[in-house]
Amino acid sequence: MPDGTLIADSIETLMDGIGRRAKAAARRLAGATTDEKNAALFAMASAVEARAPDILAANSDDLARARDAGMAASFLDRLTLDADRVAAIAQALRDVATLPDPVGAVMDRWTRPNGLEIARVRTPLGVIGVIYESRPNVTADAGALCLKAGNAVILRGGSDSLASSAAIHGALQEGLRQAGLPEDAIQLVPVPDRAAVGEMLKGLSGAVDVIVPRGGKSLVARVQREARVPVFAHLEGLCHLYIDRAADLAMARDIAVNAKMRRTGICGSAETLLVDRAVAGTHLRPVLEALAAAGCEVRGTDEVRALYPAAVPAGEEDFRTEYLDAIISVALVDGVEGAIAHIARYSSHHTEAIVTADAATAERFLNGIDSAILLHNASTQFADGGEFGFGGEIGIATGKMHARGPVGVEQLTSFNYRVRGTGQFRP
Repeated sequence: MPDGTLIADSIETLMDGIGRRAKAAARRLAGATTDEKNAALFAMASAVEARAPDILAANSDDLARARDAGMAASFLDRLTLDADRVAAIAQALRDVATLPDPVGAVMDRWTRPNGLEIARVRTPLGVIGVIYESRPNVTADAGALCLKAGNAVILRGGSDSLASSAAIHGALQEGLRQAGLPEDAIQLVPVPDRAAVGEMLKGLSGAVDVIVPRGGKSLVARVQREARVPVFAHLEGLCHLYIDRAADLAMARDIAVNAKMRRTGICGSAETLLVDRAVAGTHLRPVLEALAAAGCEVRGTDEVRALYPAAVPAGEEDFRTEYLDAIISVALVDGVEGAIAHIARYSSHHTEAIVTADAATAERFLNGIDSAILLHNASTQFADGGEFGFGGEIGIATGKMHARGPVGVEQLTSFNYRVRGTGQFRP
């Protein structure tokens, strides 16, 4: 059709076919050797580099449409590719290739009194559906991580990045072909229709084993509401940075600016700054002045504004908002217990950080907060699978089942028990 949409029956047929092919490819991948998977990843990286002009041209088209649609600057930043970012995509593919292969790894083993030898062994999940929005690099990250873990993947990128994702996907399929692995191991949904997402959430007639949403609050909320298969998800990255009374001021200032301003549009960007009342007179103004000098809008409570009048008034909703922009909410708290209480009330359980020279206070913070990632004297911007040494990530999971925190290759596996005997039978 001229507008690129398909009728519901056509979408269902399209998606069922994608699911069947993914399931067949998953069976082949489950038995693929480490050398085969690595060869594909290295070939993908070379193909991305060779196709860089085409990828950048496609991205230029996506960006032009996004600007015409009046998209926010933070959205455009996530969508934008340049030569350095394309090179980083290629390097990330090579980084995943160098990771240990999790498939077949023995997690534990023991022998029972009756002589049975039992081993718990990592296995692929099967078929993973990844639904994401404006970041075209996720196409390569998700494809690579799923492949390394022996899974087939169905990628549904945002309509705003469809041309960029398709160009990257072409390079991934070239790498699969060169390595002799099925091209259907990494499939990209070729249409922007929202109905395609609905079909994925239904599970594609049992083909999809898990869904990973990576995007804004509305997308993730829809996935969690409608999915009929397991979901690895975080609803939003409402991240906190707490400056304790024992914090070194220079360290606190530098970490605060980096945590908020390095990249404001990522889920690890700090959205709320908490400062111990005991050092409000010495630490608050220098930190907020540094943030403002970096281009950040400061929104503060009445007592924050009394000490820093340049702050914009902050309301209750500000402390519940993931800005993904150069804006930060600021409040004073009564020590580490006050910080823990504030975070418990407002946190999305993604990432929280404390700056303090007091080891006991740091441990109280780390033990008292139920978030996926907790940092001591480090920026929240380290909430990233690549920074954890995972070779990238497919997302940050904030649930408590199976995967939590950065979802890398190990988190994209399950396990089974392999029991070896010598003729035993149970009386």
